[in-house]
Amino acid sequence: MGKASGEFDVAMVPQPVAELNAGTGIGRMTLDKRYHGALTATGQGEFLSFHGAVPTSAVYVAIEKVEGTLDGRRGGFALQHAGIMGGEHAGLRIVVAPDSGTGELTGLRGTLDIRMEQGKHFYDFEYSLGE
Repeated sequence: MGKASGEFDVAMVPQPVAELNAGTGIGRMTLDKRYHGALTATGQGEFLSFHGAVPTSAVYVAIEKVEGTLDGRRGGFALQHAGIMGGEHAGLRIVVAPDSGTGELTGLRGTLDIRMEQGKHFYDFEYSLGE
């Protein structure tokens, strides 16, 4: 099992939702990330969320396509995000989409954790390649 850690920058830009979802609490954004450190890459994706009546509670899902190098191996992969804020099931799970690895990252599996420290974003990525 490999482990990669570092900092990342993220820009999230609100996007319009489908007309039938207007006013439902559903939101949509694009993701534009820059990973630094052992994962030197860009990530682009789509983010869907729901915010209800309690401002500190929400759920989100996202799909992100990452391209660059991981510990010197060039390629790409997709990440699936699922997050819950508030309530008894609060947490975040980010996993590498099965069979999404390309180039030297073919066969990549793993989970990515995000942490915030002093207003900055950091990642901890535990991964394996192949069997």
